[in-house]
Amino acid sequence: MARTPLDRLGSPIDELMDAATRSANADKMAALDASLEEKLEQVRAGWGQKYLDRVHAKGKLSTWERAELLADPGSEIFPIGSLVNHGVQFSGSRRAAPGAGVLTAFVQVHGRWVIAVANDNTVASGSWWPKTPEKIQRAQEVALKLRLPVVYLVDCSGLFLPEQAASFPGRSGAGHIFKKNAELSANGVPQIAGVFGDCIAGGGYMPLISDRVYMTESAYMVIAGAALIQGAKSLKLTSLDIGGPEVHVGRSGCADVRVPDDASCIRLIREEVERLPSSAADFYRHGAEAMDPALDPGELSAIFPVDHRQTYAPREVIARLVDGSLFHEVMADRGREVIVGVARIQGLWVGLLMNNPQLTEHPDKPGEMRAGGILYRDGIAKLSAFSRACNDDGIPMFWLQDIAGFDIGAEAEAMGLLGYGSSLIYGISTHQTPMFTVLMRKASGAGYYAMAGHPYEPVLQLSTPITRQAVMEGRTLAIAAYNTKLDDNFEIATEDPEERAQIEAGMAQTAARIEADMDPVASASRMDTDEVIPLDALRRWLEVLTLASYQSIGHRRIKNPRIWSLHDLEALLRCR
Repeated sequence: MARTPLDRLGSPIDELMDAATRSANADKMAALDASLEEKLEQVRAGWGQKYLDRVHAKGKLSTWERAELLADPGSEIFPIGSLVNHGVQFSGSRRAAPGAGVLTAFVQVHGRWVIAVANDNTVASGSWWPKTPEKIQRAQEVALKLRLPVVYLVDCSGLFLPEQAASFPGRSGAGHIFKKNAELSANGVPQIAGVFGDCIAGGGYMPLISDRVYMTESAYMVIAGAALIQGAKSLKLTSLDIGGPEVHVGRSGCADVRVPDDASCIRLIREEVERLPSSAADFYRHGAEAMDPALDPGELSAIFPVDHRQTYAPREVIARLVDGSLFHEVMADRGREVIVGVARIQGLWVGLLMNNPQLTEHPDKPGEMRAGGILYRDGIAKLSAFSRACNDDGIPMFWLQDIAGFDIGAEAEAMGLLGYGSSLIYGISTHQTPMFTVLMRKASGAGYYAMAGHPYEPVLQLSTPITRQAVMEGRTLAIAAYNTKLDDNFEIATEDPEERAQIEAGMAQTAARIEADMDPVASASRMDTDEVIPLDALRRWLEVLTLASYQSIGHRRIKNPRIWSLHDLEALLRCR
C-alpha cells in the first residue's frame, strides 16, 4: 500500500457537551493554568528587579533578553525544566534558586531549532546549584538524541559553594556536563558558545569543547579567579587580566572571536547557526502541506474534566492535535483500551499511542464492559507491534498517557500479562526513533512505565496541570499501607476508639502526602518530568518536537511512506 488513508476525527465542541459542563471544565482549567503561569513568571524573574538592574548597570543583557535576541523575531521560546527546584530552600542561601539558575530551551534560529543553555545572571551570578548540572545535562541529552545544535550563553561564576556537596561529586555532578560536551562533539552535533561575564572553574570549562567560542569585552574564563591567586592583590591583577579576551582570543587560543558587547555576540552566534544545514523537514513532508487542526486545540481545556474520575472521548483530543484533524487508526478493533495510529503534524508523519479512558467491551465476553485507562493483553500487544513498526519506519512517536496501570487478577496472570508487558518494555527500551511522552492526566503504576514514561528515556516528557504521577492514588496507597489494620472491605478493624482515631489520622496523612507528591509542579521540581504545560499549548509543543525530529539528516532511519513496515502489518491483519 503506497498511501495511508486519513479519516476526519472529531465533532464541534457544542455537540460533545452542554454549555454548563464545557464552562465548568474550562473555568477549573483556567484556574490551574493561572497558578502555573504565576510560578513560571517567578522563575523568569530570577532574583528580581534589583538584580536585573545590577546586570544592566554592567552594560550586560539578562539571560532572557539574550535568549529573545537569539530567537527568530516573533518566534516562541519553549523552555525545558522551568520548575526545577521550585519550592526548595537551601540552607546555604537566604534565597531560592528559581529554575536552578539556568534557562534551557528550544529556540528557533534562522528557521532551525537549537537547544539553548543560558545561565541566569540574576541568580547568584549564574552559579550552579543542586540540580543545575542535571538540568544542563538533560538539555544536552535532548540535543544529542535529535542532533540539534547547542548554543551556550555562558555567564557563570561556578558552583554555588555552600551547596557544593549536592552538585559537585556524583555521577551527574557538574563535571558530567563536560562529558556531555564531548559526546555531542563526538557525534558531530554543532556547539556554539558565547561568554558574557564570569566564567570561573567549571563555568570556564563548559565553552571550550564548543566549535566556536565568542567572548565579550566584559567576559573572562579562568580556572581560578584573581581572588584565589596568591599575589594577585599586590600585582593589582583582576580576573579579566588573567583570563579575559585579550588572553584567550589573543594568546591562548581558548576562544575564537572577541566582540564588544552582548548584542554583537548574539548576532554573530545567529550567523554561525545560519551557516549550518537548514531543516530537512520540508523534504520529509513528501509534498504535503502543513495544516492546523480542523478543530480548535484551545478546546482541550473544556474537553478534559479536572476530576480524574470522570472520562472523556480520546479521539476528540487527537482531533485537536493533528493536521486537519485527520488520523489513520491502526488495529481499531483490537485492544480497544488503547488507540494507535499515524497522522501529520506540521505536514510530517508521527505515530500516536494513547490510552482510552472510556469503558470498552471485553473481547471474549460479549456484553461485559471493562474499565478504561488500564492495559489488558491485546492492548499491550497492540502497543508493542505498532511502536515496533514506527521504530522500523522512522516515525517519531507521541505517547499520550492517561493510565491507571495494568490489569490484575487470575485472568490477567493466566493470559501472561507479565510476558506481554516485558515485550513492550523491551521495545520502548531499544527504539531508536524519537519518542516523546505526554502525561495527559493519570500516570500510575507500571502502566506509566509501559507507556514510555521517563525511566525509558523518551526525548522529552511533558506534564499538564492535571497530571497525577504516582504508583497509585493517595487513598489507595493509604489502604495498602494500613492493610493489616483493615478488614476485607477495607474498613478499620478495631473497636478501640483511640486506635481507630490514630489509624484514621495516619491514613489521612498518608493520602495527603501522596496527593502532594503527585502534583505536577512537585514532579517538575524533582525533575521527574521535564516541563508542565497548559493543555492549550500542547499542539504548539507537538509542532516543535515534530519539526525538531525531522530537522537533521543522516543519523537515523527515516523510510519513505511507500515502504513502511506499517503497511505489511495492516495487510496481515486484513488477512485474518
